[in-house]
Amino acid sequence: MKTILFFLSAIIFISTGAVAQKSEVFIANGAALNGYDVVAYFKENKAVKGSKELSAHWNNATWFFSTKQNLDSFKSEPEKFAPQYGGYCAYGTSEGHKASTEPDAFAIVNGKLYFNYNRDVQVMWQKEKEERIKTADKKWPEIKDKE
Repeated sequence: MKTILFFLSAIIFISTGAVAQKSEVFIANGAALNGYDVVAYFKENKAVKGSKELSAHWNNATWFFSTKQNLDSFKSEPEKFAPQYGGYCAYGTSEGHKASTEPDAFAIVNGKLYFNYNRDVQVMWQKEKEERIKTADKKWPEIKDKE
């Protein structure tokens, strides 16, 4: 049932344009990942809102940070901190489509940051994350530039 609800929600988001974007990075409210600090996920293991005053432009998106140190870390190694699949849902990517994500539905696996549509989807993803990651890694190049 949860899988059906997830796909129905994804269809609603895509049909309303909330996710239907060609951007390789999940952008909401004018910022990558809705303005959350990607470096903070690694340093604090939680979602921390960034600031417009501490921002960087990378990969055709504006990224916000909560501290100057996090901004500098990102600028020196953006690939190290950037989320997999541009911050789109890792579960959705493994299914072959882009889906929005919630900032608190994240995981760091083998030094890489992954997001999910919400915590319910994250629970499903966690049960088979290794296989889902392998599948998503294969599918991402095909869908990253699509709506």
